[in-house]
Amino acid sequence: MNVLEEWTALVCRELGIDPSRVDRNAVLDLTRDVAHGVARPAAPLTAYLVGLAQGAGTAPDDVVARLSSLARDWEKTAGETSGDA
Repeated sequence: MNVLEEWTALVCRELGIDPSRVDRNAVLDLTRDVAHGVARPAAPLTAYLVGLAQGAGTAPDDVVARLSSLARDWEKTAGETSGDA
């Protein structure tokens, strides 16, 4: 077991989360897309917001894929919306 697997297992145990429900690679891919496409500090914030939405039951099933796509298209989207203000 590597450090990331050990940490994930420990955090899941501390938070009472079934580790089989955690798609670690999807979360890491999302944070990478956000860090590179939007801004580095936006990556952990986005992961936190996804967790809040999932915990509240308001996150769509494809939330990670949708947010990854938004992050990859951020430069184009931000440019389009900045003129709307």
